[in-house]
Amino acid sequence: MSEIPETASGVVWQSSPPGSIYDYIKVASFSIGPDGLVDQWSRRAAELFGIASDEVRGKDPVEVFMPAELRPRGHRKVAEILDGKEWTGLVPFRIPDGGGVHGVAEVYVMPTETDGGRQAALCIVVDVRALRRIETDLAASQAIFGQSPFGFLLFGTDLTVQRANQRFATVFGGAAEDHRGRTVHDYLSRPEADRMSAALRRVLETGESVTDLQIIGTVPGSTDRRHWSINLYRVHSGAGRPVGVAGLGTDVTRRQIAAREAASARRNLALLNDAGARIGNSLDLETTARELLDVAVPGFCDLASVDLYQGLLTGDEAPPGQGSPHAEGFGGGTAELRRVAFASAVSDAPLMTTPDCSPNGTPAAVGEVHRYAFNSPCASALRTARVQAIPGEEGSLVQSTLAVPMVAHDTVVGLAQFSRAKGSEPFGERDRALAVELAARAAVCIDNARLYRREHERALILQRSLLPPGDPEAAGLDIACRYLPGTTTTEVGGDWFDVIELPGHRTALVVGDVMGRGLRAAVAMGELRTAVRTLALLDLEPAEVLSALDEIARGLGSPGSPSNGRTSGGSQVPSRVAHKSREADLSEVYLATCVYAVYDPVTRRCTFANAGHLPPVLVEPGEEALLLDVPPGMPLGVGGEPFEEVEVELPEGSLLALYTDGLVESRDHPLDEGLRAFRTALTDPVRPLEDVCDHVLTTLDTRHGEDDIALLMARIQGLPAEAVGDWRLPREPRSVGRARELARAQLLTWGLEALVDTVELLVSELVTNALRYGEGEIRLRLLRDRTLVCEVWDAGLVQPRRRRARDTDEGGRGLQLVGLLSAGWGSRRTPRGKTVWFELALPDGNSASEPTVEQLLSMF
Repeated sequence: MSEIPETASGVVWQSSPPGSIYDYIKVASFSIGPDGLVDQWSRRAAELFGIASDEVRGKDPVEVFMPAELRPRGHRKVAEILDGKEWTGLVPFRIPDGGGVHGVAEVYVMPTETDGGRQAALCIVVDVRALRRIETDLAASQAIFGQSPFGFLLFGTDLTVQRANQRFATVFGGAAEDHRGRTVHDYLSRPEADRMSAALRRVLETGESVTDLQIIGTVPGSTDRRHWSINLYRVHSGAGRPVGVAGLGTDVTRRQIAAREAASARRNLALLNDAGARIGNSLDLETTARELLDVAVPGFCDLASVDLYQGLLTGDEAPPGQGSPHAEGFGGGTAELRRVAFASAVSDAPLMTTPDCSPNGTPAAVGEVHRYAFNSPCASALRTARVQAIPGEEGSLVQSTLAVPMVAHDTVVGLAQFSRAKGSEPFGERDRALAVELAARAAVCIDNARLYRREHERALILQRSLLPPGDPEAAGLDIACRYLPGTTTTEVGGDWFDVIELPGHRTALVVGDVMGRGLRAAVAMGELRTAVRTLALLDLEPAEVLSALDEIARGLGSPGSPSNGRTSGGSQVPSRVAHKSREADLSEVYLATCVYAVYDPVTRRCTFANAGHLPPVLVEPGEEALLLDVPPGMPLGVGGEPFEEVEVELPEGSLLALYTDGLVESRDHPLDEGLRAFRTALTDPVRPLEDVCDHVLTTLDTRHGEDDIALLMARIQGLPAEAVGDWRLPREPRSVGRARELARAQLLTWGLEALVDTVELLVSELVTNALRYGEGEIRLRLLRDRTLVCEVWDAGLVQPRRRRARDTDEGGRGLQLVGLLSAGWGSRRTPRGKTVWFELALPDGNSASEPTVEQLLSMF
């Protein structure tokens, strides 16, 4: 029904608004004529009683609706009504299709008159069940709305508040009625109010509910930010027409705080987990500092920096941290620190400046060495090993900073600063604890890196001190060598090589590799190298040398080994720790591989023995490089297996190469591929030997840094025939004089007249001893190279022994004379006897002076 203005009275006629009471109460009507029969029957009456109008019109209503036992009373009431008496009461009736169930109707009967003046009645009927439902619903609605612990609002279709409950009024002030007619803009800031209005409008238009709409605001009289969870749903009339939007608000501030704390805890745990995975992957101090900042920025803070003590970076034994006399007092400030890392998540952010901590307010650049003023917060953090919270300066980008000392093993190694820019959440107690934990983890890794670097340097110094100095020299060999230690990111290995001069101008070539890394491997390498040199001086066969080395290697892991139970500096460790160390050493046997070769320049033959090492490579002139078939044997330290020897004749000008696995093997290249590439790089051996070494190292993809590399190369030259004098003498007294003659003649041929007298005397002594104490044929050999070597061979097995003759002895002074006049002498076993030799330096104008009379007389 459209609106029709009534100008006379000002009343506007219109249809009832949605939600009218008549939408819920189904009011029915009918009329009774003067004869007591129904003459009008409304459609609502038909719906209520379930009887069509043609079925009831003209009938007695008492007979139609009322049960038989109540009909007499019903007739009396109808008679009274027709006599003009009003009546209101409850009347039972049968519910249509109710299976005999009776209902109760409230009936209001009003007497009326017909056109002829006769008495009639108009009956208004309401189902009592509907009234009771409305009463119950109203009571329940009032209880829920009024007693709810949550804020309850009913918005009209114009989005103004139609009703508010007491809980809402308690929070926002005033009485519940005072909020009628207000909008959400009266309670919230403009952005939040616009969000709320949009949600209300969407719910009113679409009918779709909104749940858990998060709204932030404040309440009157407080500046604290509150969080509310809003649920909105559209409200309808009984006829289904929208009448507004109901809103239920719950204060979830505590829940938000708890959720934020839980999220912070999860973030902190994730950061710690990330820190454990990312910090300390490198043994480099600066890299570890950068790894800390990679974790902290931006996950924990917006800007961060790391300063480490300069002494720590330069290799001082003890950094000037907590408890050190150098921790303070440096010109009124801290000890020198170097800024090793800086990170920022803020675009165009300058280098971080901490109030009262930077000289003249100038920030320290990465790599710059600086000091903190004594009274500054940063100096206090370093001095006390406690976190200092530093607020940002006025106008600064930084809101606040945590200056966190980096402490490892009760020693401060540096300072980490974590800053948050303005607009970020301020640091809390959880953040302080997390900052301390992050700094501590990084500090331990940095201290480990420092200790590792110190051990690495010591191992490297030890290793290099044990390698042959300069370019080794040997008779009949042109030698070049290369040694490349692993990088600082890898531990020092146990690779070594050696060139040892043996009697008779022979040379021992050695290359070995101790399995494992670190200082212990370097120490084991040093012990094995020293043992090799000692065994070489005994002039043992290569297989015998390796057998003795195998015994030594097995002894390195025993509890009595010098490397067990002591620190690298030699100080005794606690017994319990030493016991564990011995158990670890025994479970981790020292193993090593080694190739030992002895080259004789006179015969140009080389005898090899191999203990699990890679095979030597030989390149003959005009031929391809070959791997020598030397039985590898077991590594040193395994024990139980004998070593085999292989003798190979090396042509003049050929190239011999000994090497360690770091040259031909890496994680990306298998051994066979590396050996093939190595042989290919050696196919042009005519170039200078130094150039060949450089060519090999630059050609092969060695992945240098993963392992140590040792390369020993020798070009075979041999002694020319004219540099060798070799004679065989019969076992008779005149052979002594014959030996002197042969020696004199050979020395004159070589132009060594200055040595004739000495050589004649010493040769006479050695040949005489061979005749007196030896057996079989005597052999005399003179070798001229960088020195002069004289050898006397016989078949006797008794080794000569130098002794001090008594005053009354007529003999026994020959070997004393040999030792006095020669640069060196000795004896070695041979397959068929022994060889006694002595060595003299060639005259060069600086030869040693002849022995004095006192020296000669001392023998008597």
